[in-house]
Amino acid sequence: MKRFNKAWHEAHVMPKHATLEQRISWHLAHQENCGCRPMPQKLQMELNKRNAKAEAHE
Repeated sequence: MKRFNKAWHEAHVMPKHATLEQRISWHLAHQENCGCRPMPQKLQMELNKRNAKAEAHE
């Protein structure tokens, strides 16, 4: 796991009452830029479900 990126966290605060889309987007960017912790399991499951649906339509 990467180290804590304080500057990134200060510049990218999760909005209050974030929508599901905002939360997924924030955590994807977080994985690329900080990665101090993994994406919450509920969000990862939702992302996996969306990817599976997209692949089924290809």
